[in-house]
Amino acid sequence: MPQPTPARRSRPAPPAPFLAVTADTVVAADFRPRTRHRPPGPYRRLLSTPGARGFTAGNLIARLPQGMFSVSAVVMIAGTRGSYALAGAVTATGLAATALVAPWTARLVDRFGQARVAVPAALFAALGSVALLLCVRYGAPAWTLFAAYAATATTPNTGGMARARWAYLLEGDADALHTANSFEQATDELCYMLGPVLAALLCTALFPEAGTLVAVVLLVSGMLLFAAQRATEPPARPRPTAKAPFRVPGIPPLLVVCLAMGGIFGSMEVVTIAFADAEGHRAAAGAVLALQAAGSCAAGLLYGALKPAGPAERRLPWCVAAMTALLVLPLLAASLGGSLPLLALTLLIGGMATAPTMVTTMTLVQHRTPEGRLNEGMTLAVTGLLGGIACGSAAGGWTVEHVSPTAAYGIPVTAAALALLLALLPTRQSA
Repeated sequence: MPQPTPARRSRPAPPAPFLAVTADTVVAADFRPRTRHRPPGPYRRLLSTPGARGFTAGNLIARLPQGMFSVSAVVMIAGTRGSYALAGAVTATGLAATALVAPWTARLVDRFGQARVAVPAALFAALGSVALLLCVRYGAPAWTLFAAYAATATTPNTGGMARARWAYLLEGDADALHTANSFEQATDELCYMLGPVLAALLCTALFPEAGTLVAVVLLVSGMLLFAAQRATEPPARPRPTAKAPFRVPGIPPLLVVCLAMGGIFGSMEVVTIAFADAEGHRAAAGAVLALQAAGSCAAGLLYGALKPAGPAERRLPWCVAAMTALLVLPLLAASLGGSLPLLALTLLIGGMATAPTMVTTMTLVQHRTPEGRLNEGMTLAVTGLLGGIACGSAAGGWTVEHVSPTAAYGIPVTAAALALLLALLPTRQSA
């Protein structure tokens, strides 16, 4: 008796969509397997912009010396001349000279292009740093230190040029520009995190002038690489029609706030170096300062990944208030215990409000700066910071020398409270 042929087994077909029919509606449910693709994060999308990685790499190398020059100068001068007051005064003179010269350099950058102006300006500033190194090395009179460091005033505002490139590449995309500003602020903090550590390590492990020498090499090589990225360079405006940023009603109040915030950074740097030296840990000063920048860097990256609520005008006072409150912690740590590890921890926490405050400030500067003069407007903000850093550095050095490093931690708190008061004042923004 013939056996029935077994049914041929076929590969099961993928499940078809299940249809559920109701009286009024047909509902389809698809049970087929799906592949999930996680969308790229905001920073990955940002760096995927054509040409972004090239100019970012060069800019990072050129910006690292920002966190090295002043620390190297303080350690180099204080170590060979035995005076923190002299070291603070020299760095303050250089920063004050930069505050005067930088806006003119930035104006030339806007008019003739970044590559044509930034490279010779960086080379001239490098010569000033080399002159300072030689004056310290060979025991030249004190006045030569002031003259040599003042010659570094032509150092280009590399962060401002990078932000100008982002504004040019991301025109019309406010969210992406917020992420770019946060990224650039985090880059600044990264440079101020690594720069002091590298400078202190070089000055103490090799010879006092090593930090300045390495910073000069990084500045020149990074600027050459950055300037070579011509595809992302904003177009020059030989004859700008817009008014100068300083004459725009909303800009001067921001510059005064930047001046007060610069006082925080300048005094904190000198005071922390002196405090670590008094505790017998001069070599650890760079690492302690790096922790403050690390807290700011982490906060800046987080701030850039989030979409800020409300206009920047309303966010700025809150950011400055948080910075003021957190800066009380280092003062308490220095006053109560005098422990360097405890001070380092409070600086890490205290730095977390810095980047959001600076990102918000730079966003306001970009909004209020006339078209075609963006680099000049942002350099004016940096100029305000440099002026404040100069005042804070001099005040910090004087207080350390004549009172104590512990008492000198009151200067950053005072500067932060002043910045808060200025940020709370009403601003007339109409032309």
